[in-house]
Amino acid sequence: MAYNILIADDSLTARTFIARTLEIAGVPVNQVYQARNGQEALDLLQREWVDMVFVDINMPVMNGMELVRHMRTMDLLKSIPVIVVSTDCSTRRMADMKEAGVQAYLTKPITPEELKSIVEQFLKNA
Repeated sequence: MAYNILIADDSLTARTFIARTLEIAGVPVNQVYQARNGQEALDLLQREWVDMVFVDINMPVMNGMELVRHMRTMDLLKSIPVIVVSTDCSTRRMADMKEAGVQAYLTKPITPEELKSIVEQFLKNA
């Protein structure tokens, strides 16, 4: 089964890196969607089916925390696994994001093995 993945990050370099890393890891991907901020991500999620979201925390317009909180209030979006990919590795930030509904937290830089493991953990039996 191939997955639809959304990558929400204000950095084109980070979005491209994550997409490429998924490919290198051998994750079966049907479509990779990209958003520059949480609002773009939320708009896309209301139009397209996505199996998993990778999100940065610090983004303009709507940050990652706000995106996750909005997703968790929406019936069609609340069950989608959300994985934070961020340079912010403070214990407090990680706890806040998990409380908001994030399934996992990866600290940049990430490896293909980490991404593959996360996708398998949350989507293999979906």
